Amino acid sequence: MRTAITERLGVEFPLFAFSHCRDVVAAVTNAGGFGVLGAIAYTPEQLDTELTWIDEQVGGRPYGVDVLVPGKIDASALDRDARLADFIPERHRDFVTHLLSKYGVTGPGQPLGGSADEFGRRVTAAGATGLIDVALKHPIGLIASALGPPPPEMVAAAREAGVPVAALVGTVEHARRQVAAGADLIVAQGTEAGGHTGEIATMVLVPQVVDAVAPLPVLAAGGIASGRQMAAAMALGAQGVWCGSVWLTTEEAETSPAVKRKMLTASSLDTVRSRSRTGKPARQLRSAWTEEWDSGQESPGPLPMPLQMLVAEGTMARVTAAAERGEPGALELANYFVGQVVGQMKQVKPAREVVYEMVSEFADAVERLARLSG
Repeated sequence: MRTAITERLGVEFPLFAFSHCRDVVAAVTNAGGFGVLGAIAYTPEQLDTELTWIDEQVGGRPYGVDVLVPGKIDASALDRDARLADFIPERHRDFVTHLLSKYGVTGPGQPLGGSADEFGRRVTAAGATGLIDVALKHPIGLIASALGPPPPEMVAAAREAGVPVAALVGTVEHARRQVAAGADLIVAQGTEAGGHTGEIATMVLVPQVVDAVAPLPVLAAGGIASGRQMAAAMALGAQGVWCGSVWLTTEEAETSPAVKRKMLTASSLDTVRSRSRTGKPARQLRSAWTEEWDSGQESPGPLPMPLQMLVAEGTMARVTAAAERGEPGALELANYFVGQVVGQMKQVKPAREVVYEMVSEFADAVERLARLSG
């Protein structure tokens, strides 16, 4: 499988695997694809440790890092000695307490401060800069900006390090802004995708973006978890695919066992775009958590990013732990970011096997199409 992307990055297959789990990243890279580690879960020190481990595992094969840099940031909280958690209204704190009580979630709580505050600061320009600096000290082959155009500082640092910059987009307008900001590679992500995503479907979005940013290469994302879907993306003009959800039920995935079991039994109708986890629309498993925040009568409504992340992540850690103990209410609340392809994810497999199955099915699909035109 040879495209401009495989040639530029030195990979066998134009199959990019976004994951928060270093094991998935290493497994996909070693199988001939291109693993991309989501950095938001880590402090700069932790990211350095994770990337050092990946370096040791992949033996010089290329991989990348994805950072979450919002295009619009209210930096007021960063300009003074205040905790981000101090900006969370009391009614939102009370609503979380109410939900935990309503669904009978037990176990120790996590205050909205401390580690949660540190987590929230990573989704700011200042926080992302620390992660970018660490990433570029490692032999990465790509750095991606997941929200908004990459900041000039990120582009300049990547250029100096000789690392291409990728940017995720959900509209043609966003794609043009990313190109103007200096992105070398565009990931056109349809609404089917898990995590932060827009409202335009992959089948519509990809060819529009390909035409708008030519000759820059485009990867297709959203609704891609099989070789047939990969072939369809390439037929639309993409030079590769960017997948995230399909790795969540692999053996190596960071997904909690309780949530993984929910994914394995979910259909493609069991996801929803909701602001309840991050403050921005993000596709995730539909659960009592999304229902209560989005349409519950007592909901105060989600806060902007990163404040909603502070509210949600510490609480969901407690919910997930309770779900692992088998608490029924916690199981109702528990969820995670995942795309509509969750309806195809019915087995737990090694990430390496997923790569090989997708590539084999891609070849079969291309051969079938060739027979149609023969």
